[in-house]
Amino acid sequence: MNSVGRPAFPASRVLLLVPARTYRAADFLLAAGRMGLDLVVGSDGALPLGGRPVIPVDPGDQEASVRRILARAGPVDAVVAADTPMLVLAAAVATRMGLPHNPVESMMNATGKDRQRERWAVDGVGQPSFRIVPAADTEGAVAGAARAVGFPCVVKAVSLSASQGVLRADDPASAVAAARRIRRVLGAANRPATEPLLVEEYLTGPELSIDGLLSGGELTVTAVFDKPATPDGPTFEETLLVTPSRLPPPVLAAAIATAGQAGRALGLTRGPIHAELRVDDRGGQARAVMLELAARCIGGLCSRALRFPGGASLEELVLGNALGLPAPFPDGAHDPARPCGIFMLPVPRPGVLRAVEGREDAAAVPGITGLTITVPIGQRVLPLPDGDRYLGFVFAEADTPEEVEKALTAASGQILLVIE
Repeated sequence: MNSVGRPAFPASRVLLLVPARTYRAADFLLAAGRMGLDLVVGSDGALPLGGRPVIPVDPGDQEASVRRILARAGPVDAVVAADTPMLVLAAAVATRMGLPHNPVESMMNATGKDRQRERWAVDGVGQPSFRIVPAADTEGAVAGAARAVGFPCVVKAVSLSASQGVLRADDPASAVAAARRIRRVLGAANRPATEPLLVEEYLTGPELSIDGLLSGGELTVTAVFDKPATPDGPTFEETLLVTPSRLPPPVLAAAIATAGQAGRALGLTRGPIHAELRVDDRGGQARAVMLELAARCIGGLCSRALRFPGGASLEELVLGNALGLPAPFPDGAHDPARPCGIFMLPVPRPGVLRAVEGREDAAAVPGITGLTITVPIGQRVLPLPDGDRYLGFVFAEADTPEEVEKALTAASGQILLVIE
């Protein structure tokens, strides 16, 4: 055991693949250090690692990257992707090394929203009705798909995340306009011109996210977040997350079961998942419906709100899971020690960020435990669905979820963003 009561792994080496554009590098490095792991890092860009050597990789050139890793990494006990862009490469490396991991095909399923929809349809996973529109189809095909699923509907890119490239449409003309805009977003993100679009039914009802760890295909939940401020369109930037969930226990149990089924339907058997669901309450009977699933833990800096038995972070649980360790939850409990939550600061308009005012007042709100601005002053910013970044994160803890929500709402109201 180390000085803070965590198991140490002096003989364990882990290959961590980290995209240069991620919030997650520092937290995974800290987790590995606290666990006493020998860490090997691969990345597609420069990272602030204090002089630690980095194996250069390119997720777009998988075979060359695998060869370079095999030549330089040496023996490792597990391969972990810190964020979405490295998921498929991590599976390919682990396969070549003969290490336990999800199959490459399952990671491809998890990183394509069109593939998710198709596989969930085959396995009977609850989801909105949908149509996949190939890039070669005309704008009339988009309008036709929208009419088929009904209005309002949602038009989205199949490869982006964090609500980027997602728009609500209320009629055929707005569906076509949404598709044009999303095509521009995909072009700016250097996505292939052949990428299809997804048109799906818009659902009302409470939204939630479920984070968990798969082991042998069985899901252990690490946190369930309510999203009390979910927008109803035309854009869908997330802001407020609160855990534990206040949904009725039968609804929550059904949502967790649906998330586990959805992961298995994609071929996932191990590692973290982050599932987004809505509770479809039409017809007087609540039904958990899958929106999306990622084969990673919750994004941004949101995991910093969570602490588990022994003070472990979510990243420590992910690394432990990769090494074959069970999650340290007594009696099956999965909620963090205290109710907690995050407010993610969205970009309100395009321009150059000149100042973030009111931080001291926001931090002074009772229950607020931290506030981090992640975009440097002077940087140009772009709101969702065109951009892909949040300006920062506010964290809170309290005795009840209601108090957490109140604290985060009050703190966010103190922050003034100066954008020119």
